[in-house]
Amino acid sequence: MAPNYRGLGSSLVTVVGWVRARVGELTRFGIVGVAGIVVNLGVFNLLRLGPLAPDATVAGDDDRVVTAKVIATAASILFAWVAHREWTYRGRGRHRPARELVLFGLVNGAALIIEAGTVALSHHGWGLTSLLADNVASLVGIALGTIARYVGYSLFVFEAPAPAVLGDDAGAADPRTSPR
Repeated sequence: MAPNYRGLGSSLVTVVGWVRARVGELTRFGIVGVAGIVVNLGVFNLLRLGPLAPDATVAGDDDRVVTAKVIATAASILFAWVAHREWTYRGRGRHRPARELVLFGLVNGAALIIEAGTVALSHHGWGLTSLLADNVASLVGIALGTIARYVGYSLFVFEAPAPAVLGDDAGAADPRTSPR
């Protein structure tokens, strides 16, 4: 029996329409995301090669890589909040800055757990302890965390933009659907 693909076309149209409606926002989100990755990996590597290096005595024997990841992610979270607030989601309604930062922090806390968990699993669970392996795990964690962030920001942190104001006839009933 041949597979039924009838619903696939309408689903694809829906996804394409959703992306087209948000292309500017998604582009800005991506640019801030790439810059955040640079901040995240930059801080992570500075710490891993500096005060939290394998031969350093800071933060115990086993947790330095996770500590470096948490600090790097926190630095990139602060960077991203400012960039998203002032650029990506500029046209959206806003909460008071303190409340917005708390919501932003909660969404990023979930993403941080995803990112640090990915590094911890790779480094401690699978024994992949080289700097390259830590960076690959960090990138995988960032990718998974990014998905969680976009969903969280869109749903909880930055309110949807107000609907466009329609012309005077917007309130008029559609003659095809109004009762007679």
